[in-house]
Amino acid sequence: MGKNQKGISFSDINTDWKLAIDADNVFWGLIPKESEGDFLLPYDLASLYMNKKDHLYKELHDFRFNTDLNCIYIDPTDRCNANCTYCYIPAKIRKHGTQMTGKELNAVLEKISLYFKGASKNPVIVFHAAEPLLVKDILFDSIERFSNRFLFGIQTNALLLEKEDIEFMKKHRIGVGISMDAPDAHTNNLSRATVRGAGNFEKAMQALDWFDGYEGVNVISTVTKFNVNRLSEQVRFLHKKKVPCVLLNPVRVTQKPALRQKPDEKEFADELIKAVETAIELTKRTGRQIVVGNFANVILAIISPTARRMMCDISPCGGGRTFLTITANGDMVPCGEFIGFKEFSGGNIFKTSISKAMNSVPFKRIRARAVENIDECNTCDFRHICGSPCPAEMYARGNMYRKAEFCEFYKEIIKYAFKLIAEDKVRYVLREGSMQQMQYEYNYA
Repeated sequence: MGKNQKGISFSDINTDWKLAIDADNVFWGLIPKESEGDFLLPYDLASLYMNKKDHLYKELHDFRFNTDLNCIYIDPTDRCNANCTYCYIPAKIRKHGTQMTGKELNAVLEKISLYFKGASKNPVIVFHAAEPLLVKDILFDSIERFSNRFLFGIQTNALLLEKEDIEFMKKHRIGVGISMDAPDAHTNNLSRATVRGAGNFEKAMQALDWFDGYEGVNVISTVTKFNVNRLSEQVRFLHKKKVPCVLLNPVRVTQKPALRQKPDEKEFADELIKAVETAIELTKRTGRQIVVGNFANVILAIISPTARRMMCDISPCGGGRTFLTITANGDMVPCGEFIGFKEFSGGNIFKTSISKAMNSVPFKRIRARAVENIDECNTCDFRHICGSPCPAEMYARGNMYRKAEFCEFYKEIIKYAFKLIAEDKVRYVLREGSMQQMQYEYNYA
C-alpha cells in the first residue's frame, strides 16, 4: 500500500480489483487488474480527483465536526428484567437503579423540545438502555402527548410486549428494535437471558409474529463467540418472519464479561459476509428484502459518506455530538456505553441545560477522539469508513486512543463492501428507495 503526492493510496481488494482512494475525503475508484506491475492512476480518474477533492474534503469535514445534535436516547428506567451476559450497564445499576415518573419524563421531553425549537425536522427520541417497557404506561402516555414534536423509537427485549402494544406502536409509527441473537432458543438464551434464568426467545418470536412485516421493526443481534456461526441462519429465519432489517453488531466489550465473549475477528468477518450473501440471495429470489443494517452502513460510508445513519462508524463518533443519552436520574452522558463511567457525565437535565452538556469537558473529550490521533488509524486507508469505534470500549480497555477492538474485522468487511460495489450489487444491500434519494457527486465508470 503506497501513497503518492496527490493523496491517493493504492491497495488490493481481491484478485480482480485494485482500489485507488484518498482516505482524507473518501474519493475512490475501483480499477480492474488487467496487468501486472505498479498501480497507475488512469488519467480520467486523476482528472476527476483533482476536480472533486477539495469539495469532498470540506463535505466530510463538515459531517464529522459540524453536524448538529439530532437524536436523544432516554433511559426512562435503569432497571431490567433481563440479564444479558454482555450488558454494558453494570449489574448494580440494572438491579437497583432509579426510574422516572411520568411527570419527570414529560419535563425531560419539554426541555428537549425547547432545545430543538425552530428545527427543520422533528428530532428523534429513542427509549433505550435497560428495559424501557418496565415503565410502559408513562412511556406511551408521553408518546401520545409529544407525537407531533418527535419521531419515536423503542429498543426492547420484548418480554413485556403485548398485542395491544404492537397496535399502539404501529398507530404512532414508532421505530422498534427487538433484541434477539439467534434463530433458536438455546443459542439465543445463552446471552439473552432473563433475570429468572430463561431467555427472551419465545417472546421475541411472538412479537415478530404480531408485527407481521411492519416496516418500522428491526432485530438487533449482538454477535459473540456463541452465535457467530449462526448468522446466515439468523438472516434466513428473520426473512421468514418478514423482518426488513437485522443488525449483526459486534459485541461491545466495555465490560469485562463481554470481552470474554468476543468472537474471533476472522471468523466473524467470514460469517458476516456469508450472512450478507444470504440476504442478497433471499432478496433476489423472493422479491422481499432483508437488509443487514450494519453492513449497509459500511456501503453508505463508501458511496455516500454523509448519508450514513449509524454514527458509531465515523470519527469522531456521534456520542456527545449528534446524539446523547439521558439516564433515569437525569444524567446526560455522550452515549449509553458511558453509563458506568460517572466521569463522563455532562450534567443533569433536571438541573442544567442540554447546551451546557454539549459544551461540557466530558463531551468535548469524546469529540476530540479522532482517527488522526490514533496510531495505525492515522495511516489507514479506511479510517473514515470505519471510524475506529468505540471510545467507551477503548476507554474501558485502558486507552481511548487505541485502535478499534475489531480492527481486522472492519478491514475485511470494508474490502468485501468494495467488492460488492464493483459487482454492482449495492441495490440489494441498501433499503429499497435509498439509491433514489442520492445524487451522483462523481461517477468513474
